[in-house]
Amino acid sequence: MAARVPTLRQAQGSDAGAAIAAGRRMRRRRHVVANSILGALLVALAATALMVGNTFYTPDEVIRVVLGETVPGASFTVGELRLPRTAMALLVGIAFGIGGVSFQTLLRNPLAAPDIIGITQGASAAAVVGIVVLGLSGPSVSALAVAGALVTAIAIYLLSNKGGFSGIRVILIGIGIAAMLQSVISYVLSRAAQWDIQTAMRWIAGSLNNASWDDVAPLAVASLVLLPLLFAQARALGMLQLGDDSAAGLGVRVNLTRVLFIIGAVALLAFATAGTGPIAFVAFMAGPIAARIVGPGANLLLPSALVGAVLVLGGDLLAQFALGTRYPVGVVTGVLGAPYLIYLLIRTNRSGGSL
Repeated sequence: MAARVPTLRQAQGSDAGAAIAAGRRMRRRRHVVANSILGALLVALAATALMVGNTFYTPDEVIRVVLGETVPGASFTVGELRLPRTAMALLVGIAFGIGGVSFQTLLRNPLAAPDIIGITQGASAAAVVGIVVLGLSGPSVSALAVAGALVTAIAIYLLSNKGGFSGIRVILIGIGIAAMLQSVISYVLSRAAQWDIQTAMRWIAGSLNNASWDDVAPLAVASLVLLPLLFAQARALGMLQLGDDSAAGLGVRVNLTRVLFIIGAVALLAFATAGTGPIAFVAFMAGPIAARIVGPGANLLLPSALVGAVLVLGGDLLAQFALGTRYPVGVVTGVLGAPYLIYLLIRTNRSGGSL
């Protein structure tokens, strides 16, 4: 029997299939390499944060402290001061990164970050009112901040859901609510006593100072519960970028996925803000930076989490040691984020609203 000769159309189809497969392998390889580099950078920053300070401790001493050994001097400095601060920076960066990219993906707009649409301002306003007006402190203020973020998110969702869900409407209403909440914060601070202003400023600037294991514990528990749920739905979140109709056609339960990510992202952001205050622009920058690093077509949850943690840890190291005097980490991220916001506004105006 004569060998079957493939037709031109079959040959072209085979070439196209091979090209598509090669493109997928290349994107997958880039995704793995990018995440590996971000992970290695994060480990290096965490190690630096544990070793460097007024007293330098060697890697061996740090490892011994982390493993539970008693090392004179290092056990307190590393174990009780630097380690909880580093753990808080990691968890807060992950929470802000995932919370930010979740909103930006759901609303298909890089400007739809929680610190732009008012959710972190809700937590800050509640905390400032609790400190200045109600005289609260400690865990009570943190609980009030969580409640403030959740109430703000619910208000934005309800106000923007009239006549169907609209991302642009969410952003505009959120920006308006953020401005109102910022006015509330300014008014309350203008009438506060001097000692209350000092405490309340933490909720405006965003700071890792005085981080303790008691502060880390609530965010760690929230992360253990929420992160697996969100990562389990990461593929569905990526499909929502195609639009509700296309995602539904691919089998995604659009409304359920949207509600799950809104609740999960807001809860993560609320607990993170309750621990450190609103660290400016981390949630806003993490997603777009991750998208540039890993390239098109990749899922952004994991790289955004890594970028968020890198921004917080790196910003805290700069704030402590690189500027001559020590600043809250939110000052550094704010300085980095403001020009990035301007750039993104210009880019979005020219090319549309995708990440």
